[in-house]
Amino acid sequence: MKIYVSGKARGGDGTKEYPMNSIAQAARFARPGDEVIVAPGIYREYVDPAFAGTKEQRIIYRSEVKNGAVISGAERVRTWIRYQGTVWTAKIPNGIFGTYNPYTVEIFGDWYDAIKPLHTGEVYLNDKSLYETDTLEEVLNPTPCSGSWDQPGSFYKWYTKQDGNNTVLYANFHDFDPNAENVEINVRRNCFYPSREGIGNITLAGFTVTKAATQWAPPTAYQEGMVGPHWSKGWIIEDCEISHSKCSGISLGKYLQPNNNNKWAVKHTKTGTQTERDAICQAQREGWTKEKIGSHVIRRCNIHDCGQTGIVGHLGGVFSVIEDNDIHHINNKQDLAGAEIGGIKMHAAIDVIIRRNRFHHCTRGLWLDWQAQGTRVTQNLFYANTPPDGTVMSENLSVAEDLFIEVSHGPSLVDNNILLSDVAGRFCTQGIALVHNLIAGSFAGVGSGVDNGGKKFPSPRYTPYHVPHRTEVEGFMTILHGDARFYNNIFVQQPVRQLLVDYARERHLDSLDQMNYITGTKPYDGYPDAETYFAKFQEDNYKIREERDKYYDHLPVYTGGNIYFNGAEPYDGEKDYVKDDLHHIELQLVEEKDGIFLKTNLFQYLPDSKNEVITTEVLGEAFEPEEKFEHPDGSPITFNEDYQGQHRGIHPMSGPFEITKERKVNVVPV
Repeated sequence: MKIYVSGKARGGDGTKEYPMNSIAQAARFARPGDEVIVAPGIYREYVDPAFAGTKEQRIIYRSEVKNGAVISGAERVRTWIRYQGTVWTAKIPNGIFGTYNPYTVEIFGDWYDAIKPLHTGEVYLNDKSLYETDTLEEVLNPTPCSGSWDQPGSFYKWYTKQDGNNTVLYANFHDFDPNAENVEINVRRNCFYPSREGIGNITLAGFTVTKAATQWAPPTAYQEGMVGPHWSKGWIIEDCEISHSKCSGISLGKYLQPNNNNKWAVKHTKTGTQTERDAICQAQREGWTKEKIGSHVIRRCNIHDCGQTGIVGHLGGVFSVIEDNDIHHINNKQDLAGAEIGGIKMHAAIDVIIRRNRFHHCTRGLWLDWQAQGTRVTQNLFYANTPPDGTVMSENLSVAEDLFIEVSHGPSLVDNNILLSDVAGRFCTQGIALVHNLIAGSFAGVGSGVDNGGKKFPSPRYTPYHVPHRTEVEGFMTILHGDARFYNNIFVQQPVRQLLVDYARERHLDSLDQMNYITGTKPYDGYPDAETYFAKFQEDNYKIREERDKYYDHLPVYTGGNIYFNGAEPYDGEKDYVKDDLHHIELQLVEEKDGIFLKTNLFQYLPDSKNEVITTEVLGEAFEPEEKFEHPDGSPITFNEDYQGQHRGIHPMSGPFEITKERKVNVVPV
């Protein structure tokens, strides 16, 4: 059955002639097999789907015109009174917020490092959020936020206080008259999000979803988003524009565990690392299985301008596909701080495929934390995911990078990507394979970052690994580093910005295992090759009681077919590589009407290839889970297609492109 909705209707029975006037109303009636068709307009409401679809009969919510139907968590405010100079004030009756007032609820949770108290509410001027401050004086006399990626925008400040049954807002709009402009405030916590678990097999297609008062979403808490399946299976979110969530845009995250919800931040007696292990084991006992959870699809969405993450998830995103999305301008205000920030931030991305996405202008593009097992990152474009000149970096994670894989045992496969930011990867992990990538930034954190920060006692982070292609925990182990494969990549050293050099030097982080800016595998200097490593365990050299240190040494590194330009450096055990010190390689991304192009002279200087075709068998298996680098269904991978989907030859070219002459390559076609 088709159910029609139009905001211009007086309210009908859902037929095309007499549409309902509320998506939320239709969501109370839609059953398996139904399609809710929504006319263009702004729908200021919370949509709480009441019923799940089935695999055979999904419930589909579709915008009649792509991005024409807007689900907004905000309300417009037209009652501003000039307070002083360019500062205006408005008094909002608290009844509009119901049981959740975003202007009394502060951002809070594990791994949230508050710079100053902030609320889940926002004030927006013409679809751009202002900067909250905790004093009226700062609104009257604004100064820029030094860490913001948008320094001019950070002069637009707002402040809130309570006055009886009213929320009072003060905002500095500078040259704008707020009653003549589109000024909105967050009112609703979520926009399209079931209040109950298990509402699966739903499609959300073609909507604009914006402006929700979401809470911080760490892995050890209930992870909410502006949009999301809320611990269920089989959602499809496609062709949507997702923007301006206070914290997270889309959540594929964890359900509420009342006994373990921000337990570290509330009780303090167990670290977040321990409560995360507890959360994983509890979830397994309570039904976290491939049959019940995950297998979502997020595709062709424009996800931007969210405070914490574009997409967040822990446990609930397993076996999902995230493809063909544009994920950008995440956490650019830098007013939220902590270890749960990124274009995508996922824990337990088991058998998750992340492909053909564009990650840019994010405080880190993609962060895969804990249990990246069977995860594949392929054919993505990463760029501009480190701070612009003029910003002040205040804490350890503020340098950011394209890709961060942390304390995972793998296998984590990164193939046919373009990584152009100053720092391409932060690899505090093992069990990784990088194949046929173009890499123009450094690898940071190799060999470090895997303990829990103890100064007096050992504090290794024991992280789980799983039965291959399942959620069941197979075991726990700390990270030894290494177990890394680099085949047929191209490394191009780019000029290093002084901003980043100064940051590392001033904090004494300018070492190979911290914030180095040397493009290439150089941080793996001293790591053994496979023959050397495994020889220690041969029968004639085996003294198990006397030589246990051998079990805690760095794992081996495997290489072949890599090419180094502009001073990029291989590690000291590299094999079968080419280092070109004669030619200077230029890389430039340009946006044109028919796409984004990489302009380069790279292909002019690539040597004739003698590379072998890389396959699952060449890569072998990740050490700890003893799982191969393979498809989620267990079938082998042959890397015979490039970034553009073109077939590779018998001796494939290094890098992501199987081409030899072009100076201009379309990397994001329109």
